[in-house]
Amino acid sequence: MAATSHAEPNLSIGGSEVHGFVGAIGNTPLIRLAKLSDETGCNILAKAEFMSPGGSIKDRAALFLVKDAEAKGLLQPGGTVVEGTAGNTGIGLAHVCRSKGYKCVIYMPDTQSQEKIDLLRMLGADVRPVPAVAFDNPQNYNHQAKRHAESLDNAVWTNQFDNTANREAHIKTTGPEIWRQTNGKIDAFTCATGTGGTLAGTVRYLKEISEGRVKGYLADPPGSVLYKLVETGKIEREGTGSITEGIGQGRVTSNLAPDLELLDGAVHIPDVESIKMVYRLLDEEGLYVGASSALNVVAAVEVAKRLGKGSTVVTMLCDGAYR
Repeated sequence: MAATSHAEPNLSIGGSEVHGFVGAIGNTPLIRLAKLSDETGCNILAKAEFMSPGGSIKDRAALFLVKDAEAKGLLQPGGTVVEGTAGNTGIGLAHVCRSKGYKCVIYMPDTQSQEKIDLLRMLGADVRPVPAVAFDNPQNYNHQAKRHAESLDNAVWTNQFDNTANREAHIKTTGPEIWRQTNGKIDAFTCATGTGGTLAGTVRYLKEISEGRVKGYLADPPGSVLYKLVETGKIEREGTGSITEGIGQGRVTSNLAPDLELLDGAVHIPDVESIKMVYRLLDEEGLYVGASSALNVVAAVEVAKRLGKGSTVVTMLCDGAYR
């Protein structure tokens, strides 16, 4: 029987198959933000991580955290992955565990939305909301996750903040993808940081491959200590809090620490600028992203202005606004 093509004219359908969910992680498009690029006379490029199969950049970290545990012999078939997370890492881990046949247990603060809990449970995760308390409290959700993993056989606490397999994901995938997609014509990379893995790993790779030419800038929301740390060397908060989720820090994580000295500067982004950019991206680019992704774009524009016309700056659209 003759095959009938329903492809649109001039639509490329080449490429090769990937193996399962984990094979589809990464290789996300790099989008030129036309209006912002034209305004600045620069190339403002954003990596579309909302197009990852689990919907966020944390798919990369989740996969590498699990692969690292497998490689170290900490996780055998039928084992359990445990993490303390209020956001996308948990969703990424639930996807990866489901696809690989592992159990997944997620501890999270009980302040999180029911929609997030429902999604995790639909993916097969055992979700355990616990009272939201400070990190120095033994009942903090991260500490409870660690203790639970230690109480089980064939289980691992993936420890996303201080397990440098997170950072390795971006040295091995994100950085090389950006270098390839720009044909090496990139002047700077900037993004916000929560665990520190994306910023540290990507900057490390781009610095090394470019022999130090590509600059790295940390983007920071109000309430975080990292902007002042990079700019002045002192750990003190800039602002009192932010509407953004999953970014900003009160300490230097093990993922960020090895590469902190590689950064060329930091950009402090007020919430009002992030919110304006949410609506600009929706109105001008048709991109529906949330405040943390919008903050990254504001930072990219600021870095481009610092570097001058003709520069190329890359940032991350870490997930979609529905998250």
